[in-house]
Amino acid sequence: MLTGQTGAADRPEPHLFGHPRGLTFLFTTEMAERFSYYGMRAILVLYLTNVLLLHPTVDGVIGYHAMKDFFETVFNGGRPLGVQPMSSIIYGNYTAFVYLTPFFGGMIADRWLGQRYSVIVGGVIMALGEFTLMLPQFLFVGLLLLIVGNGFFKPNISTQVGNLYKPGDARIDRAYSIFYVGINVGAFFSPLICGSLAEDPAFGYRWGFFAAGVGMAIGLVIYLVALRTLPSDRIARLQSKTEEKKPLTGADWRAVIALVLLCIPTSLFWAVYEQQGNTISLWAESFTNRHLIPGVINWEIPVTWFQAFNPFMIFAFTPLVVMFWSWQAKRGGEPSTVTKMALGDLFLALSYVVMAAAAYVTGPTGQASWLWLLAFFAVITLGELYLSPIGLALVARVAPPQILSAMMGLWFITSFTGNQLQGYIGSYFSRMDKVSFFLLCAGLAAAAALVTWAFDRPLRSTLEVKPEKPLPAIEPQ
Repeated sequence: MLTGQTGAADRPEPHLFGHPRGLTFLFTTEMAERFSYYGMRAILVLYLTNVLLLHPTVDGVIGYHAMKDFFETVFNGGRPLGVQPMSSIIYGNYTAFVYLTPFFGGMIADRWLGQRYSVIVGGVIMALGEFTLMLPQFLFVGLLLLIVGNGFFKPNISTQVGNLYKPGDARIDRAYSIFYVGINVGAFFSPLICGSLAEDPAFGYRWGFFAAGVGMAIGLVIYLVALRTLPSDRIARLQSKTEEKKPLTGADWRAVIALVLLCIPTSLFWAVYEQQGNTISLWAESFTNRHLIPGVINWEIPVTWFQAFNPFMIFAFTPLVVMFWSWQAKRGGEPSTVTKMALGDLFLALSYVVMAAAAYVTGPTGQASWLWLLAFFAVITLGELYLSPIGLALVARVAPPQILSAMMGLWFITSFTGNQLQGYIGSYFSRMDKVSFFLLCAGLAAAAALVTWAFDRPLRSTLEVKPEKPLPAIEPQ
């Protein structure tokens, strides 16, 4: 079993904004992994619709016709699906299963493999998956490798952030916000690099996938260097008898039930939010005037570069949002965790109202200014900041330590159900009026906001921080 170095468990190690130095390495590892994931995500739908699902290329894809028959039976009553609906369903299923496997990867880490080995195994498998996608005939093999690898990687890298802090350490929320910035730094650069390679005729999509694979390999190397700065796995602590295995208490079960309830509206959030990499990308390609300043500067913004807007705004807006919450806290008006999540759903709904307005103003045959997309990404980014890092921190705070990785994996199941729904909803993009399509997305997000807000008062006493139920006492060894 991999173990950390013995040393200054009691010494403060400020390295990044007063946080343990292990956070810097986890930040950088996750940044590289997210570069890989979002680089591939930025080009997947465009690759499917513009190249892979067209004849004769599609006929050489191993397993395609069997998958096509299955998807048409399940999602379209056995009727044929066009290229765009089929690409949406493939994309939705891939992004869904990427977030299902972390539940099982968390359980495997908790019981047998440990968090460290799980991250290493996951990183290796994901790098192989990205490189496999360079060969069109192995599309489904590459996607399967990415799905399995992410299951090992995702819950265990996130859990280790919380493990860096002692019981009752108030820095945990800020740590996850910093960690979330790392995710989005990687997500910002990946469309610019992977997307530019994919859209350049001199290179093509396979080199976009190659760049994503290189990003994952770099992340793995960084993690191996970081091992000595990270706390030991729970499985190692049990072996050294520093932590007794205790049964779940009544309070533990109440926390688990509360988190499960919040998974319901959060799934709707992801069903709408994840249209960014699917139908919003298609809108940018076919329904957007991408000239920087039409008639003055006619350079066209590459389609994939729009996928960099959201991550850029994440790390631009995060300090402002955190300062705003601090300002509210000083005046006793900071919203509860669940209320913040409800506000995130509301911002998401408003972002799709912006898109509906863009579609209405330009009409079915016109092209909207790219500034509509800029406004869309600004509003949806606020929604993400109010929900996603808050949800991660919530799980780290209140989940029972005995099943912490599994509960982190359970939280990612909201993205599984959301992305399954996202793929199905997105299949109607070419079959519905665009105003109606975007209003449908806004309505689903508004429903999620109402359900989450309704949970606030009943769950507040269970989910707010209590002195006796902080994060497990985990320190570097």
